[in-house]
Parts: sequence; C-alpha cells; structure tokens
Amino acid sequence: MTKDNTDSKTYDLADRTFKFSQDLLKCCRKLRQDHITKPVISQLIRSGTSIGANYSEADSANSKKDFINKISISKKEANETKYWLKLMTEFTPEHTVDLQVLFREAQELHLIFSAIIRKASNKIPVSNV
Repeated sequence: MTKDNTDSKTYDLADRTFKFSQDLLKCCRKLRQDHITKPVISQLIRSGTSIGANYSEADSANSKKDFINKISISKKEANETKYWLKLMTEFTPEHTVDLQVLFREAQELHLIFSAIIRKASNKIPVSNV
C-alpha cells in the first residue's frame, strides 16, 4: 500500500530541496526587478538553489568527512537564503506571503541539516594522538 503524500510534508530530502528550488525560482520570477532588487534576487537564487545542489553532492560523498562538509554548506546556504528572503520581504511587501512560506521552508531545511550534521559528527571516530 502506498502512502498518499498530497497532504503530507514527508518528502525525500533530495525531492524536498529540489522542490524548494523550483518554488523559489517561481517566486523570483514574480518579484519586481529594479536596480535595488535585481542583485538581491540574484543572490537569493544562487544561495537558494545551492542548498539542493550541495545536498545532492553530499548524497554521493566519498567519505563521512566529505558528507559532513557538503551538508554544512547546504546548511550555510539555507541560512543565507533566509537572509535574502527577509530582505526581499522589506522591498517587495506585496509578495510577503510567498516569501514567508519560502523562509519557513529554508528554516526547516536549516534545522534538518543541523540535525544531520550533529548525528553524523557523533559517529566519527576520534583518532588516538
């Protein structure tokens, strides 16, 4: 029996980060672009889509250290994305609702990556010196 995910937020993390990128790009297309907002939107797109790209690399990491490094980058990118989303909310208040939805998802991803890092770091053996 398969579970219907239409009302659930249970996603594979690769799917979830990909969907976040899609939603972010759709939102950015709607944002007003002028000499102030254009560079911010560009930064938002870079950091927001980098979350999933780095998670994808972590998923095929060669070592636990490499895995933690890539997940840490995803976490940092999620944090940076929250910054740009908050800034865009100030300059495009007509899109506050969409930007807040994205902010909440970026926050959830940040927390998920933090938990993954914590769990993975506890499993790394410390060498005797």
